[in-house]
Amino acid sequence: MAREKILVIDDEPDIGWLFSKILSEEGYKVLTSLNGEEGISKIKKEKPDLVFLDLKLPGMDGMEILKEIRTFDKDLLVIVLTAYETVKTAVEAMKLGAYDYLSKPVKIDRIKTTIKNAIRTQTLIKDAVLRKKTTEKIDFDLIIGDSLQIKDVLDLVKKVAPHDITVLLRGASGTGKELIARAIHTSSNRADKPFVAIDCAILPDTLVESEIFGHEKGAFTGAAERKLGKFEIAQGGTVFLDEIGNLTPQIQVKLLRVLQEREIERLGGKKPI
Repeated sequence: MAREKILVIDDEPDIGWLFSKILSEEGYKVLTSLNGEEGISKIKKEKPDLVFLDLKLPGMDGMEILKEIRTFDKDLLVIVLTAYETVKTAVEAMKLGAYDYLSKPVKIDRIKTTIKNAIRTQTLIKDAVLRKKTTEKIDFDLIIGDSLQIKDVLDLVKKVAPHDITVLLRGASGTGKELIARAIHTSSNRADKPFVAIDCAILPDTLVESEIFGHEKGAFTGAAERKLGKFEIAQGGTVFLDEIGNLTPQIQVKLLRVLQEREIERLGGKKPI
């Protein structure tokens, strides 16, 4: 059973209650705050593993809170909540280090999936930091090792990082493909832009296209508003597609077009972006 600690900062008591009910049943310890000042205080005192942060708050708004968090904790996973979704606010939040965003009203399955992805990322980071304390640190903060094979990999990272190209990373599960992808990103001229990881293995077939490419309002039953896809959120940055082989051939064909043409089209959209 999971024991991660999650803080929800939202001025709507019903949202805090919903998250507490859902996530407590999943085994998480849930804390809530109704405003930014209280939320920041709880972050410093309780040291949560993950924070859900509403962008529209009285007093300090979500962007101000996110900036404040980054002054004392650069690694805390923050997922922003918004009922006022725009390209500008979503991208700005990602640039400030938000892990992901959810649009209100939030769906329970989406909450659970997002947390699972976030905790997985956090575990990778924590494991890498722990290894740094007992092994030799080399060129990149989260990649540890002094073997010839690791050095060869890092040499390749240095070669490909300056270029806007598609990179194929191969290796067994758990060998650090996402860490290499992040190393390429942080060593590139895109380092100040978002790094967006997509775990293709856990995306339901019914949601995968919407998650990756986004959708327009009315694109399908239940599409009450426009949703930005992961590629759009990563504007100018890096997209890491993990376990891409799990996607259907139809989705892989659409991804191939994105890689070739460097453009996307939202589900229900009428023109490429």
